[in-house]
Amino acid sequence: MAAGTPVVVDISKLELGQQITVNWRQKPVWVLRRTPQILATLNTLTDRLRDPESRVKSQQPAYARNKYRSIRPEYLVVIAICTHLGCVPSFRPEVAPADLGAEWMGGYFCPCHGSRFDFAGRVFKGVPAPINLLVPSHRYLSDQLIEIGVDAT
Repeated sequence: MAAGTPVVVDISKLELGQQITVNWRQKPVWVLRRTPQILATLNTLTDRLRDPESRVKSQQPAYARNKYRSIRPEYLVVIAICTHLGCVPSFRPEVAPADLGAEWMGGYFCPCHGSRFDFAGRVFKGVPAPINLLVPSHRYLSDQLIEIGVDAT
């Protein structure tokens, strides 16, 4: 298959709080089904984030330039590569684990150099990663299928 071929992802069995990884253009892409608690937490982190409004246009398509960084708030679709040096961050959904501290509300932690991202892929201040995780072009074919690699517009 050509490197740019779109990938169709079935999200029908994705449970609340569950994440899957798919391969697109030889890159891992996460699809996370966010819980109501995760969505509520996103609103509380703004002052701790480097770019909470996703103002760097190259980070995501225009239709994902919002606090959820998604077309539908319940689902996050991001390229799973740290924007610092290309490591793959860890999915860390637990709140306040001993190794990440009491202020950790869940998200993604890059073990290579300590960058942290929330569950919208927004980077925290004071870490090496310069920008948010990238949102690939994608669209919903139905309530159960997402096509990654094709623009929603």
